Amino acid sequence: MSDSIIGAAVSRIDGPDKLTGRARYAGDFQPEGMVYAYGVYSTIARGRITGIDTTLAMRSPGVIDIFHHGRFPRLHRSPGTFAEENVVDEKRTPFEDDRIHYMGQFVALVVAETYEQARAAAYKVRVDYERDAQRAAATLAQGIEDNGVEHANDSERGDPAGAYDGAAYRVDAVYTTPVETHNPMETHATVAEWVDGRLRVFDSTQGVIFTRNTLSRVFDLDPSQVEVHADFIGSGFGGKLWVWPHCVATCAAAREVGRPVQFVLPRQQMFTTVGHRPETRQHVRLGADDDGRLLSIRHETINSSSPVGTVVEACGGSTQGLYACDNLRISHATAITNRGTPTAMRAPGAGVGLFALESAMDELAAELGIDPLELRRRNFTAHDQGADKPYSSNHLLECYDRAAEAFGWSRRTPEVGSMRDGDRILGWGMAACNWEAMRNPCDARVALRADGTASIHCASQDIGTGTYTILAQIASHELGLPLESIHVTLGDSTFPHGPISGGSWATATLLPAVAEASRAAIKKLKNYARNAASPLAGARGDSLVYDSGRLSDDSGRSATVAEILGAQSLANAVGEAHTGGAPDSGYSFDSFGVHFVEVAWEPEIAHLEVTRVVSAIDAGAIINAKSARNQVEGAVVMGLGSALLETTEYDERNARPVNSNYAEYLVPVNADMPDLDVILLDHPDYELNEFGARGIGEIGLTGMQAAVANAVYHATGRRVRDLPIMLDKLIDDD
Repeated sequence: MSDSIIGAAVSRIDGPDKLTGRARYAGDFQPEGMVYAYGVYSTIARGRITGIDTTLAMRSPGVIDIFHHGRFPRLHRSPGTFAEENVVDEKRTPFEDDRIHYMGQFVALVVAETYEQARAAAYKVRVDYERDAQRAAATLAQGIEDNGVEHANDSERGDPAGAYDGAAYRVDAVYTTPVETHNPMETHATVAEWVDGRLRVFDSTQGVIFTRNTLSRVFDLDPSQVEVHADFIGSGFGGKLWVWPHCVATCAAAREVGRPVQFVLPRQQMFTTVGHRPETRQHVRLGADDDGRLLSIRHETINSSSPVGTVVEACGGSTQGLYACDNLRISHATAITNRGTPTAMRAPGAGVGLFALESAMDELAAELGIDPLELRRRNFTAHDQGADKPYSSNHLLECYDRAAEAFGWSRRTPEVGSMRDGDRILGWGMAACNWEAMRNPCDARVALRADGTASIHCASQDIGTGTYTILAQIASHELGLPLESIHVTLGDSTFPHGPISGGSWATATLLPAVAEASRAAIKKLKNYARNAASPLAGARGDSLVYDSGRLSDDSGRSATVAEILGAQSLANAVGEAHTGGAPDSGYSFDSFGVHFVEVAWEPEIAHLEVTRVVSAIDAGAIINAKSARNQVEGAVVMGLGSALLETTEYDERNARPVNSNYAEYLVPVNADMPDLDVILLDHPDYELNEFGARGIGEIGLTGMQAAVANAVYHATGRRVRDLPIMLDKLIDDD
């Protein structure tokens, strides 16, 4: 076994394929005879279709067929359960009826010989509507006013109301966050073909198993009759976890026309029909004693949802266990708006929930007159009070120490506007962060091959985060083979069962399965080595020792994998493994961290810039130092975008998204990048898995918005409680 490969800063093994164009994404697959589909989308947000005229469109060159609610096969809804691995957020099937629930809803699908012909014909489809008498709710405020609030869940310990009332220091504030749209570079894409009653799909999905299971239920097929491929995905950020209407419609259209069909979602429809992070209104109340110790926390959230699927943004999930507090209440509720169904977006819940909690903690520190970092130190806990279990590993205090030293926090002066760099006013802010560490069941197959290489197969997919590489590292560690001799194949639902790529659980889930399968392959090789035709024939099983692609026995004989298999005309020695989920060991599993942020404010020209970020993250053992750092850096940048730029804006008159493009939906670019220092603690958490690894994809985003907002307050004296932090919120009204 090779120990040096674990934790090394290994470059991605799939990098050359991506750089040379050999990597094939969903839209790159073109089965023989493939045709193209283009959607027609509703231009109202609430009402019904009164008529669809396809006459002109059907006469257009190359058009094969046009589908809509009056001309579409009857399909079935998916049960939509995680246990059955067939989750959908939009419950209805495409073209299910004539009802319109949101702007941009699928109302028709044109299939033609070329993409250009399908698109041209789609614009010729005439759809007539009747609007409902009641307005379409465009915002969370309108949704609450028009449709009321539906309670989702709550949890409580102690007496939070009584403790709050008796607290010497209190904070009572409301924080809001807007709709955010995922917007990966690769939009959603599906290529579907039917062969002898079997469905084969190439899809930009974060879960080939979930997609397979969902489509099998929708089309009333056995799961073995559905095959889903996702070799490479151009990221997803949660938006590609589940099946959306375009995927189902494409599969149905392919069956109806008898030819493979490709569908690629236009950028504009990324804002309507494939999910988003919902709008939230969070009411946070904190109570503390004279020493700053928390006596009460109440975190109550309402988020926008949809008429076609209820999704709860669990903003209070991280609040339950981040700080020591005996009296706590968490509640979540939803209000229906006329938007497409929300869905998970990177760090769902905590991604916006910690903006509220950590902003409130900063406000509490100001009320108490103590340092914001010191307040968090005083409320540190090694015990998850929400689950009433000790944390398996919690090095948050070390995160505080190392990041504060690297940032120079001790030089901070507490007065607003008191720090300067020339003409620029500096603001220093910080926020803690956490994210649940999860692990799920997984299967994997590893083969030692006659050519001296090894292969790994698992259905799970790599969404661009480095999964291919860390699996190769684990196999190299177990098999003692060089990295270039390990071949990893992922993203195929016919392979051994693997998890969705979301929730930061892929690493903790996949590594144990690949390691066990590697050991099983070695065991199988030992069995083959004892056969009569083997160079090690007759060796006792317990005498065989494997090391770096070679077996030796106690008589001094040895042979390579290639020699053992070649002598018997065997192609490989295959090992398969199944590993379970998180162990029931009496521990709670979380990752922790902290962000320190510097902003520079120039009031004369109304210019705000994030100039420095230092983040320290405790996410267990670091398997690949390069990709782990890359993940945190990317999450930090996404958090900066959430804090300062990102918001999907809706016309309050008709619920139409008005900035549904890359030009007007602002995200950070290279010119926005601060000096960024990421500190990875690298403390293995062996209670979660044998490698001590936890996921790292989401935690870098959590808490970042609050750290920015707190730095902005320190520079400007403006307490921004409504994201994003646009300049109009920092400029005097006069």
